[in-house]
Amino acid sequence: MITSKDNEQLKTIRKLQDRRWRDKLGLFVAEGEDLVEAGWQPEFVLRAGEDVEPDLLADVSALGSGTRVIGVYRQHWSEPGGRLSVYLHGVGDPGNVGAIVRTAHALADGPVVLGPGCADPWSPKAVRASMGSIFARPPARGEPVGNLLALDPSAERELGEVPAEPPLVVCLGAEREGLPEGIGGERARIPIDGPESLNVAAAAAIVLYELRNRMARHG
Repeated sequence: MITSKDNEQLKTIRKLQDRRWRDKLGLFVAEGEDLVEAGWQPEFVLRAGEDVEPDLLADVSALGSGTRVIGVYRQHWSEPGGRLSVYLHGVGDPGNVGAIVRTAHALADGPVVLGPGCADPWSPKAVRASMGSIFARPPARGEPVGNLLALDPSAERELGEVPAEPPLVVCLGAEREGLPEGIGGERARIPIDGPESLNVAAAAAIVLYELRNRMARHG
């Protein structure tokens, strides 16, 4: 039983709250029983009341009191590809990145590819938002590979009017800034009433659901 805050495993968990240490060590933290059970082989796992005093685990947690288990894992990265995948550019909110990883796992067969300016997918908030999908379908880094479809609220054509030929990569940018002009072959918008734009995670879910169903109908 760990009884000292100076324990090396607790020190490692503290460090991994900082992206610089996550990048340097190639590790990340997952908190909660569901996430730890979904994970691959951990570097180590600490359970409150079994491996470590509960107060000490809470002190290193991003969630605070009530944390019962924390696992430390090595980062894995996928390669871009698949019939349907997602490319993100400048999506800086880790909750959105994690939610899109989860959505892509459910609706696409390729990974989320992270471009410049994206939040760290291995941050505690992104890992929680992925609900375990970060383990089942790790993200990729680099350039999108395939036929590019850029989501653009100002595009002339609606989503249903553009071709969906695999391998298809849905390109999404930050809600305010959008995508640079050089990204994406086809550009399309989601027809909506009311707000000028949708949250990027909500937009990803709509587009992937539509495109998956259309690709399934046409083989």
